[in-house]
Amino acid sequence: METFDVVILGAGIVGAACAHECASAGMRVGVVEPGVPAGAASAAGMGHLVVMDDSPAQLALSHYSRELWRDLRNSLPSGVEYEECGTLWIAADAEEMAEVFSKQQRYLRSGIVCEAFDELALREAEPNLRPGLPGALRVPNDGVIYPPAAGAHFLSSAERQGARLFRGKAAVSAAHGEVVLEDGTRLIAGRIVIATGVDTRLCRWLNLRPRKGHLVITDRYPGIIRHQLVELGYLKSAHNLDGDSVAFNLQPRKTGQLLVGSSRQFGALGTKAEPEVLRRMLDRANEYVPALRSLLAVRVWTGFRAATPDKLPLIGPTTDPSVLVAMGFEGLGITNAPAAARLVLHHLTGAHLPIDPTPFLPNRTRALEAQYA
Repeated sequence: METFDVVILGAGIVGAACAHECASAGMRVGVVEPGVPAGAASAAGMGHLVVMDDSPAQLALSHYSRELWRDLRNSLPSGVEYEECGTLWIAADAEEMAEVFSKQQRYLRSGIVCEAFDELALREAEPNLRPGLPGALRVPNDGVIYPPAAGAHFLSSAERQGARLFRGKAAVSAAHGEVVLEDGTRLIAGRIVIATGVDTRLCRWLNLRPRKGHLVITDRYPGIIRHQLVELGYLKSAHNLDGDSVAFNLQPRKTGQLLVGSSRQFGALGTKAEPEVLRRMLDRANEYVPALRSLLAVRVWTGFRAATPDKLPLIGPTTDPSVLVAMGFEGLGITNAPAAARLVLHHLTGAHLPIDPTPFLPNRTRALEAQYA
C-alpha cells in the first residue's frame, strides 16, 4: 500500500496537466491510467487552443488557459507541434457580420487581441475561401497543438518530478482518501482527483453526457489555408443540446495536412464513423473551401466529449472532502487543460488564481440536471 498527497485518476491531457502542476508544487503524486495516456478524448480532439466567449465564465477560463499555453510554448518539445496560426471566425451573411463586431468588442474588453476583417481583407488572408463571404474576426494568438504529445509532455514532466504512474489497471473505487484498483492494489491519498473524461463510473452523480464527434485528416497540402477557420455558426452547433449538428471547422497542421471538422451527436454511442454525418460535415466544409473537394483524405475517426448543459466544466471538490473532479470540458479540454490544473491546485493548496473558480464548482450539477430532463 502506497501513500500519496494526491492520486489523479485519468492521464488524458487534463489529468496529465494536473499531475504536472501538483508534482511541480512538491506534492507526492500518483496517476492511474487503465489505457494509453492521452489515448482517448485527448487523442481524438483537434488540438485548437481557442478563446471562447459563449459565457463570461468560459471566456475567462479559456483566455486564462490559452495564455498559459503561450507561456509554455518555448518549453514544449517539437512533437507537440505548437503553432500560433490564429483563428478566423468567419461570417457567412450580414447577421453574422454583426456578430463579428459584437464578438470583437467582447474580446477587446477582456484584453484579447483581435481584429475585424472585411470581405477584401478576408480574401487576402485566406484566398481559398469561397468568394462573397462578408468578413471575419481574426484572433491572432489562438493556436494549434498535437494533443497526445502535449499530454505525454505533462505526464513525463510529472514523472521526472517523482510522480508514480499506475498503468493498465482501472480504479474500481475512489472515496474517503483511498483508491482501489481492479487488481486489489490500494492507494492511500490525501486527495483524489477524478479526471476520467467520459468515463463517469466513479462519479455518476455528475450526470455528464457523451457527445460524439467526427474528424477527417487529409494528405499533405501545405499552404491551402493559414489560419484555423471556424464558421460563426459553430457556436449555434455547439449549443445544440438535442439533435445532431455539423459546422465548418478547418485546421492547418504543421505537417501540411488539414484537419476537417466538426460534428456533434448526443445518444450515438458506437465508435464507428457514420456515413451520413460524415457527408454532412464534409459538404459543409466544401461550401466554405471548395478546394477541399479535390484533396485526398487519409483517415477518419470519432471520439466522445463529456458535456454539461451549461457548457462549463466541473472543476473542484465534491461532497466527499477527499475527492475532487476535473470533468465535462466537451470540446475545450485541450484548450482548458492548463487552467483546469491550476484550478485543481488552487482547491488543493489555496494557490492564487486570477479568475473566479466559482462558476466551475461541481455542486451546481443538481441545478443543471433539469436542463437535460
